[in-house]
Amino acid sequence: MGIQLINIGFGNIVSANRLISIVSPESAPIKRLVQDARDRNMLIDATYGRRTRAVLIMDSDHVILSAVQPETVAHRLVDREEIVDEG
Repeated sequence: MGIQLINIGFGNIVSANRLISIVSPESAPIKRLVQDARDRNMLIDATYGRRTRAVLIMDSDHVILSAVQPETVAHRLVDREEIVDEG
């Protein structure tokens, strides 16, 4: 299995193989998770100053903020997997 990359907005790309979860940032536990990652210097803000709409949790313990809706990121991931399966 090769490296699969997924666009998370504004030209930012992450490895789909390392992605654990895509969640909405509104709940209190996710806000605490983001703050904890910020305190540990494990937060990557890929929003370019826009509103955070998705929080990506990686297997490396990094937390990535994206300005793209979680459904959009998940849809891009599913579409990418279908292209790889067909190819």
